[in-house]
Amino acid sequence: MSQHLKNGQIFPDLKIPALGGGALSLPGDLAGSYGVILIYRGHWCPFCNEQMAAFANASDALSQAGIKVVAFSVDDEAATAEFVRKHRIPFKMGHSANVETVIGATGAYDMQVPTRGHFLETTGFVLAPDGTIVNAVYSSRAIGRLVPSDVIRLVAFMKSSVK
Repeated sequence: MSQHLKNGQIFPDLKIPALGGGALSLPGDLAGSYGVILIYRGHWCPFCNEQMAAFANASDALSQAGIKVVAFSVDDEAATAEFVRKHRIPFKMGHSANVETVIGATGAYDMQVPTRGHFLETTGFVLAPDGTIVNAVYSSRAIGRLVPSDVIRLVAFMKSSVK
């Protein structure tokens, strides 16, 4: 069984195919800023649609707070592209994540459903500018996930306590 990542650990190196080519390179793509990594179940999940729409709608506030966001799932590139278009997602998105690789690196939960295949359960991380984890949220089912307002408040608190 894979271990969950803990606060204070450096987020492990993870490469996920990026929408439009190349790869999300984590935690490197977030280096120098507070960052959010969102692992979502898939385009078909209503809770994921709500979460991703919320982060897309909060993108200006997140940017003003100095927070970068990336997200990925096991969805293929075509489904991810449609998901991005539907929600006007402005941040980097990954697709076609390998379930076993992500579980091995992060300890995320997974699920196998005949009608949906093998996918990752919702998992979220808030990283400090040096790539250390300041908050990890693991869900074993559809609910329980990061929301933009909490992330912004957490980062504001983290910044104020550093001074």
